[in-house]
Amino acid sequence: MTEGNFVDYVKLHIASGNGGKGSAHLHREKYISKGGPDGGDGGRGGHIIIRANPNMWTLYHLKFKRHFKAGHGGHGSKNRSTGADGEDIYVDVPLGTVIRDTETQSIIKEITEEGQEYIVVEGGMGGRGNWHFKSPTNQTPRYAQPGIEGQQRDITLELKVLADVGLVGFPNAGKSTLLSVITAAKPKIADYEFTTLKPNLGIVEYRDFQTFVMADIPGIIEGAAEGKGIGHRFLRHIERNSTLLFLIPADAPDIVEQYEILLDELRRYNPDLLDKDRLIAISKCDMLDDELKEELKTELDGQFNVPYLFISSVAQQGLQELKDKLWQMLNN
Repeated sequence: MTEGNFVDYVKLHIASGNGGKGSAHLHREKYISKGGPDGGDGGRGGHIIIRANPNMWTLYHLKFKRHFKAGHGGHGSKNRSTGADGEDIYVDVPLGTVIRDTETQSIIKEITEEGQEYIVVEGGMGGRGNWHFKSPTNQTPRYAQPGIEGQQRDITLELKVLADVGLVGFPNAGKSTLLSVITAAKPKIADYEFTTLKPNLGIVEYRDFQTFVMADIPGIIEGAAEGKGIGHRFLRHIERNSTLLFLIPADAPDIVEQYEILLDELRRYNPDLLDKDRLIAISKCDMLDDELKEELKTELDGQFNVPYLFISSVAQQGLQELKDKLWQMLNN
């Protein structure tokens, strides 16, 4: 899946089907002069149903199809025959999709479980046939109910990537490089900022054939929560990660300050993000010798209140220790 094919935000116009009309038929048969009412009910209109599909991870398939309309219910007929129900329309979405009302922006439903289905707009009920209305005082009703019209609605689908670990860091901190080294993912890597324009997912293989999922989120800059840079568009993906891995390069002017800026952006976007488990990885540590590492460790011990470790994706240093620590945090 290329970056251009990753779509995590679409607006749809959906309409359910109308219910079918009930029949006002009167029974006619040879030798039966007054058979009475036998008009059947109309069928219900089709629903629009959002369905979880675990084989999808993007909303790209909805990029060019924005209108969905379900089938109308069939009309009732003689001999109490009920009209056919209208065709239901299923819209498949990946796990982690949030359904919002476009007008009010209120959340309608979150799709988070495999096989989950949710009726967003229900089809109209079919009208009742005239045989429902017969009585001792009205033995030949010549009327039936019309079907109820379907509903129309504008909805917005937002995808929040489902991953166990989310990578958080400034542009060019080495997030894509780390993902490419410890997973089979092939994110774009270059020596300029904002190389990653879309989230990337990778499966980390751990001991005894166990795995966990890691997500590389586009770089965050100061002010992202207010819309600066591009990171604010993807901060919602971090909401579904159970553990946040902060990646800060060893050559950063001030490691503690960069961590505090990143933390503050998450706090301003959604304070609940601070309740997640956090781990700090000092990347590009192949540039440091043992003496510099000890000096840096002494400096950071008194300032960080979360666990941290040193890694180098290029030199393959500290990666197994990183995976061990993440696995431990994920399974506590």
